[in-house]
Amino acid sequence: MSAGLPVVIAVTGASGAPYAVRLLEALLAAQRTVWLVISSHGWRLLEVESDIRNVSELREQLGSSQWDRSVTIFDDGDRGATPASGSALSDGMVICPCSMGTLAAISTGASRSLIERAADVTLKERRRLILVPRETPLNQIHLENMLRVTRAGATVLPAAPGFYHRPSNIAQLVDFIVARVLDHLGVEHHVGRRWSADGDANGE
Repeated sequence: MSAGLPVVIAVTGASGAPYAVRLLEALLAAQRTVWLVISSHGWRLLEVESDIRNVSELREQLGSSQWDRSVTIFDDGDRGATPASGSALSDGMVICPCSMGTLAAISTGASRSLIERAADVTLKERRRLILVPRETPLNQIHLENMLRVTRAGATVLPAAPGFYHRPSNIAQLVDFIVARVLDHLGVEHHVGRRWSADGDANGE
């Protein structure tokens, strides 16, 4: 990936707001440019799970100077915004968390919102699309939609943290997933702990 191109980050209504906030924090720490789109259900999620009610509070949480330098936020209702065009170059897109409704729309090319259109563009331009669903149990429709988007070129990365690194708090569970997302984006980071050949987890 090119560090000079933006990463499109979308937040939808599936549970997992802490993953989204931590991912944004890590990308800003890595000095990556972010195009951010949050659905109406995503905003509700951020409020319920992270006490973040609006753009100002998210900006404050992430740090105003880093936000102003790196983040451009777009309205999910504006399907003509920059991320909707394949001519607007990006380093790929992450939907974190990704609701099953959003995943279903992407699997059929519905493009009813900016998030769905941006995902469609990411696939057609053969860029990295990483979807972080958080749902359980999964029904046949969910599984078939995941297979469809995977065959189309997306990476489905469920929010299912591991325990081999002996997490002692929720933040470490969040970091486990965020680290995997960053790895698949090709972003260098020190989030979470990696598994070593001697059987011990190591890292930051």
